[in-house]
Amino acid sequence: MTPRLHELTATQVLELLQNNTVTVETYARRLLDHVKETESIVKAWAFLDPGLVIAQAQTLDQVPVGERGPLHGLAIGVKDIMNSKGKTTTTEFAVTNSGPDTTNPCDPKRTPGGSSCGSAAAVAALHVPLSLGSQTGGSLIRPASFTGVYALKPTFNTISTEGQKAIAPIFDTCGFFARCVEDLKILADVFGIEDDEPARDMLLGEMSIALMKTPMWPTAGPGTISAIEAVTVILRERGIKVEEVSFPPEISDPEELDRLQQVITQAEARISFLREYRIDKDNLAPEICEIVENTARITHKEREQASDRYSHIRRIISDLARGYTVILTPSAEDEAPVGLGDMGRATFNTIWTVSVPLYLSVTLQADVL
Repeated sequence: MTPRLHELTATQVLELLQNNTVTVETYARRLLDHVKETESIVKAWAFLDPGLVIAQAQTLDQVPVGERGPLHGLAIGVKDIMNSKGKTTTTEFAVTNSGPDTTNPCDPKRTPGGSSCGSAAAVAALHVPLSLGSQTGGSLIRPASFTGVYALKPTFNTISTEGQKAIAPIFDTCGFFARCVEDLKILADVFGIEDDEPARDMLLGEMSIALMKTPMWPTAGPGTISAIEAVTVILRERGIKVEEVSFPPEISDPEELDRLQQVITQAEARISFLREYRIDKDNLAPEICEIVENTARITHKEREQASDRYSHIRRIISDLARGYTVILTPSAEDEAPVGLGDMGRATFNTIWTVSVPLYLSVTLQADVL
């Protein structure tokens, strides 16, 4: 069956738009019709102006083919902490663990994850082929896992966060969602994400994967355990070396790792939300007020010590990863929780928000899965 226009990936539809095989207006109208058909259930959008979308589409159709940009005519969702004229939903200031009634397109009874809930849901529901989100703890990787789409959380400072509401600048990262790896590459190229080494071809048999269950593995549910086991078998059947790599004892305490991230995040978020607190604290979520009021009593000394410790951990994990082509690690504790009141925990994400800055690039010559 030939896929309908709204079902196409960004890579597929971009070729049609660039060649004038399909007009931007036709494409936009098909997407808007699909949003109209499904948004009452998905609830992915905080703001969407169909009239503005059509007006912009008509303007883009007047651009000569030779002058069209790399994203010409593509529909892209934007998280509601970024300055734009169309917004996908998020939790309050991307901090709280509940809020919008966005549902999971795979199962409306389940959460899509947070805080980039609308961005992930919009892609999964075929409202748009691409969307922008952000991650301070696990707000890109976890929603992607829950909704069955792809996400890319780049290394810190790879993409400018100008125009994005800050939470904890040391961790805040702009990233994106897509329904295939090829589409992630489109945005990576547009944002100028580069590696220290040029991409090179690699046979699957030359690959070496580090399976890092991390100290958080005891919290993994049956869904995560079976998924990791299954993909490990598949990779090995393809001739790829998969080696389990354990964290050394000095960074094997999950409570310490979580505490370090919380200390740094809350110390920075206190500064980020001070303005909103002073202007209109009555309309802020209690969690945000508690951060600004520093109810956790985090001291400057604690923050400094936590930052130093995190820098040390980054070096250790970076050293562990050297010599491997890929790190394989869980994205979430388990499948998406039932209900919309709990968006899941970032247990398996926060340690990677520290980042492993290897900047390597590899092009595979065969499909892995």
